[in-house]
Amino acid sequence: MKKILFLGAAVCVALAFSSCKSNESAYRKAYEKAKAQDGTTTIATNDPTMGETPTVTPITPRTYEDNTTTTITDNNDNVSVRQEKVSVVNGSGLGAYSVVVGSFSMRANAEGMMNQLRNAGYQAQIAFDSSKQMYRVVASTHNTKDEAIASRDSMRSKYPNAWLLYNE
Repeated sequence: MKKILFLGAAVCVALAFSSCKSNESAYRKAYEKAKAQDGTTTIATNDPTMGETPTVTPITPRTYEDNTTTTITDNNDNVSVRQEKVSVVNGSGLGAYSVVVGSFSMRANAEGMMNQLRNAGYQAQIAFDSSKQMYRVVASTHNTKDEAIASRDSMRSKYPNAWLLYNE
Protein backbone atom coordinates (compact mmCIF):
# COMPACT_ATOMS: atom_id res chain seq x y z
CA MET A 1 0.00 0.00 0.00
CA LYS A 2 2.85 2.38 0.83
CA LYS A 3 4.49 1.62 -2.49
CA ILE A 4 1.33 2.48 -4.43
CA LEU A 5 0.84 5.66 -2.42
CA PHE A 6 4.46 6.68 -2.97
CA LEU A 7 4.26 5.89 -6.68
CA GLY A 8 1.02 7.92 -7.03
CA ALA A 9 2.61 10.90 -5.25
CA ALA A 10 5.67 10.69 -7.52
CA VAL A 11 3.46 10.68 -10.64
CA CYS A 12 1.50 13.70 -9.34
CA VAL A 13 4.71 15.63 -8.64
CA ALA A 14 6.10 14.78 -12.09
CA LEU A 15 2.88 15.96 -13.77
CA ALA A 16 2.84 19.14 -11.70
CA PHE A 17 6.39 20.08 -12.70
CA SER A 18 5.93 19.26 -16.37
CA SER A 19 2.65 21.19 -16.70
CA CYS A 20 4.06 24.39 -15.10
CA LYS A 21 6.76 24.84 -17.71
CA SER A 22 7.01 28.52 -18.61
CA ASN A 23 6.45 29.61 -22.16
CA GLU A 24 9.20 32.02 -23.28
CA SER A 25 7.07 33.59 -25.98
CA ALA A 26 4.42 34.54 -23.42
CA TYR A 27 7.04 36.41 -21.39
CA ARG A 28 8.42 38.06 -24.53
CA LYS A 29 4.94 39.24 -25.54
CA ALA A 30 4.36 40.77 -22.12
CA TYR A 31 7.79 42.42 -22.18
CA GLU A 32 7.25 43.89 -25.64
CA LYS A 33 3.79 45.17 -24.68
CA ALA A 34 5.19 46.87 -21.56
CA LYS A 35 8.01 48.44 -23.55
CA ALA A 36 5.56 49.72 -26.17
CA GLN A 37 3.47 51.36 -23.45
CA ASP A 38 6.63 52.87 -21.97
CA GLY A 39 7.39 54.62 -25.25
CA THR A 40 10.82 53.10 -25.56
CA THR A 41 12.32 51.25 -28.50
CA THR A 42 11.49 47.57 -28.88
CA ILE A 43 13.38 44.99 -30.85
CA ALA A 44 11.42 43.06 -33.45
CA THR A 45 12.12 39.34 -33.60
CA ASN A 46 11.34 36.73 -36.19
CA ASP A 47 9.65 34.44 -33.68
CA PRO A 48 6.46 33.08 -35.33
CA THR A 49 4.84 32.57 -31.93
CA MET A 50 4.96 36.29 -31.24
CA GLY A 51 2.19 37.21 -33.64
CA GLU A 52 2.52 40.62 -35.24
CA THR A 53 5.76 42.55 -35.02
CA PRO A 54 5.65 45.37 -32.46
CA THR A 55 6.05 48.93 -33.63
CA VAL A 56 9.31 50.73 -32.91
CA THR A 57 8.99 54.11 -31.25
CA PRO A 58 12.07 56.31 -31.66
CA ILE A 59 13.64 57.74 -28.54
CA THR A 60 14.01 61.50 -28.46
CA PRO A 61 17.34 62.49 -26.97
CA ARG A 62 17.21 64.82 -23.99
CA THR A 63 19.73 67.56 -23.59
CA TYR A 64 20.74 68.89 -20.23
CA GLU A 65 22.43 72.18 -19.61
CA ASP A 66 24.95 72.69 -16.87
CA ASN A 67 24.01 76.10 -15.50
CA THR A 68 26.75 76.14 -12.87
CA THR A 69 29.68 76.01 -15.31
CA THR A 70 30.65 79.07 -17.29
CA THR A 71 32.58 78.62 -20.51
CA ILE A 72 34.99 81.38 -21.49
CA THR A 73 36.07 81.70 -25.11
CA ASP A 74 38.75 84.03 -26.32
CA ASN A 75 38.36 85.54 -29.77
CA ASN A 76 42.03 84.98 -30.54
CA ASP A 77 42.12 81.21 -30.14
CA ASN A 78 38.52 80.00 -29.59
CA VAL A 79 39.64 77.59 -26.87
CA SER A 80 36.94 76.95 -24.32
CA VAL A 81 37.78 77.15 -20.64
CA ARG A 82 35.51 76.06 -17.80
CA GLN A 83 35.26 78.52 -14.97
CA GLU A 84 34.70 76.93 -11.57
CA LYS A 85 35.46 77.77 -7.99
CA VAL A 86 37.71 74.97 -6.74
CA SER A 87 39.88 74.49 -3.67
CA VAL A 88 43.09 72.49 -3.54
CA VAL A 89 42.71 69.24 -1.61
CA ASN A 90 46.09 67.68 -2.33
CA GLY A 91 48.86 69.70 -3.94
CA SER A 92 50.90 72.87 -3.77
CA GLY A 93 48.40 75.33 -5.25
CA LEU A 94 46.74 76.28 -8.50
CA GLY A 95 47.57 78.99 -11.00
CA ALA A 96 44.89 80.84 -12.91
CA TYR A 97 44.58 78.11 -15.57
CA SER A 98 44.81 74.37 -14.99
CA VAL A 99 44.74 71.30 -17.22
CA VAL A 100 42.22 68.79 -15.86
CA VAL A 101 42.56 65.17 -17.01
CA GLY A 102 40.02 63.50 -14.73
CA SER A 103 36.90 64.21 -12.65
CA PHE A 104 35.69 61.89 -9.92
CA SER A 105 32.95 61.88 -7.32
CA MET A 106 35.07 59.74 -5.00
CA ARG A 107 38.30 61.14 -3.57
CA ALA A 108 40.03 57.73 -3.56
CA ASN A 109 39.62 57.44 -7.35
CA ALA A 110 41.02 60.94 -7.84
CA GLU A 111 44.01 60.12 -5.63
CA GLY A 112 44.67 56.97 -7.66
CA MET A 113 44.83 58.95 -10.90
CA MET A 114 46.93 61.66 -9.23
CA ASN A 115 49.46 59.03 -8.14
CA GLN A 116 49.61 57.64 -11.69
CA LEU A 117 50.30 61.14 -13.02
CA ARG A 118 52.97 61.80 -10.41
CA ASN A 119 54.66 58.50 -11.28
CA ALA A 120 54.64 59.64 -14.92
CA GLY A 121 56.47 62.85 -13.96
CA TYR A 122 53.62 65.36 -13.71
CA GLN A 123 53.08 67.63 -10.71
CA ALA A 124 49.50 66.46 -10.32
CA GLN A 125 47.08 67.90 -7.79
CA ILE A 126 43.51 67.37 -6.69
CA ALA A 127 41.02 70.24 -6.57
CA PHE A 128 37.48 69.99 -5.20
CA ASP A 129 34.45 71.72 -6.69
CA SER A 130 31.99 71.93 -3.81
CA SER A 131 29.06 73.05 -6.01
CA LYS A 132 29.25 69.84 -8.07
CA GLN A 133 30.79 67.60 -5.40
CA MET A 134 33.51 66.58 -7.87
CA TYR A 135 37.23 66.04 -7.40
CA ARG A 136 39.23 67.41 -10.35
CA VAL A 137 42.61 65.82 -11.10
CA VAL A 138 44.88 68.62 -12.33
CA ALA A 139 47.91 67.49 -14.32
CA SER A 140 49.50 70.94 -14.61
CA THR A 141 48.72 74.50 -13.63
CA HIS A 142 49.75 77.74 -15.36
CA ASN A 143 49.44 81.49 -14.95
CA THR A 144 48.68 82.21 -18.61
CA LYS A 145 46.11 80.76 -20.92
CA ASP A 146 48.61 80.20 -23.73
CA GLU A 147 50.84 78.03 -21.51
CA ALA A 148 47.82 76.02 -20.36
CA ILE A 149 46.64 75.48 -23.95
CA ALA A 150 50.10 74.23 -25.00
CA SER A 151 50.24 71.88 -22.00
CA ARG A 152 46.73 70.55 -22.65
CA ASP A 153 47.50 69.96 -26.32
CA SER A 154 50.63 67.99 -25.45
CA MET A 155 48.67 65.85 -22.96
CA ARG A 156 45.82 65.10 -25.35
CA SER A 157 47.73 62.21 -26.95
CA LYS A 158 47.63 60.35 -23.64
CA TYR A 159 44.54 62.01 -22.10
CA PRO A 160 42.17 62.86 -24.98
CA ASN A 161 39.50 64.35 -22.72
CA ALA A 162 41.80 66.88 -21.05
CA TRP A 163 40.23 70.30 -20.60
CA LEU A 164 41.10 73.74 -19.24
CA LEU A 165 39.88 75.11 -15.92
CA TYR A 166 39.93 78.74 -14.85
CA ASN A 167 39.85 78.96 -11.07
CA GLU A 168 37.60 81.78 -9.89
